[in-house]
Amino acid sequence: MTKRHFTTVLALITGAAVLFFGLNFLLNPGGAPDGFGIEPWPQGNAAGYFVVKGVRDLAVAATVFLLLARGQRRTLGWVVLIDAILPLGDAFAVLTHGGSLTAALGVHISAASVVLLTAVMLLTERPAEDSVQRPAGA
Repeated sequence: MTKRHFTTVLALITGAAVLFFGLNFLLNPGGAPDGFGIEPWPQGNAAGYFVVKGVRDLAVAATVFLLLARGQRRTLGWVVLIDAILPLGDAFAVLTHGGSLTAALGVHISAASVVLLTAVMLLTERPAEDSVQRPAGA
């Protein structure tokens, strides 16, 4: 497997994971929060947070898949780098709202690490070679 193929797989995993998390928070609001790391389940209007998180994650996933499908790998690298803020912010939320260090590190910091690795790989890969050789001086 070439570095480019591996990077594509990482980008697909990044998009698929955030798509899964977004759909899980929208379609399974009773169960999804257990893996996030903050207890207890919010009461009243606070439960609306999970809709916000779900929609946010779907938008991130759509952006990743769109840029990957359009072949905008360098732009995707910058977007994924910026998106690393999200799991870092989630880890901060867990740590500052009664969650455990284990959840913050195991769930969110590990996710941020994969996202950052993906961004670095996208930003440092060489452009694909043109299949048609251009004449000298063209």
